[in-house]
Amino acid sequence: MWYYAAMAKEASEKKQQAPKMANKKAFHDYEITEKVEAGLVLLGSEVKSLRGGGGDLNGSFARIIDKECWLVGCNIAPYAQATTVKHEPLRKRKLLLHKLQLRKIEIKLQQRGFTLVPLRIFFNDRGLAKIELGIAKGKRKYDKRDKLEKQQQRVDISRSLKKYS
Repeated sequence: MWYYAAMAKEASEKKQQAPKMANKKAFHDYEITEKVEAGLVLLGSEVKSLRGGGGDLNGSFARIIDKECWLVGCNIAPYAQATTVKHEPLRKRKLLLHKLQLRKIEIKLQQRGFTLVPLRIFFNDRGLAKIELGIAKGKRKYDKRDKLEKQQQRVDISRSLKKYS
């Protein structure tokens, strides 16, 4: 009996995978103040393509239009084994959020300088496609340079300490 429990545990561990698509440039270009998780409305061929790793979040953004949240500019590659019904790679995709979450995000976005940036798309433990959105403020050029300089200093210090230990 313990064997089946171990097998079920292994199966659930396999489901929790690394994000299928991540927007690494968002962390460089924006200062993320808050993160929100939302559901994605996708077609079957889009889900298959995402599971295969065919997608790109670079250059995409989220907008609130008519009290609904939409993902714009996200490129999900066409699924090769799809039948005659294929999806459009750059179409707008609806994001699923509660009304209270939408109101909260909308209030934040009305403040100057804030934008809604997709950070990553992943599949939760139930196998549903989710997207992590970040309420972010754009960084200036000197902020980016300063961050890179501090990062380089940390790397140099750790290298020098590694020599002596």
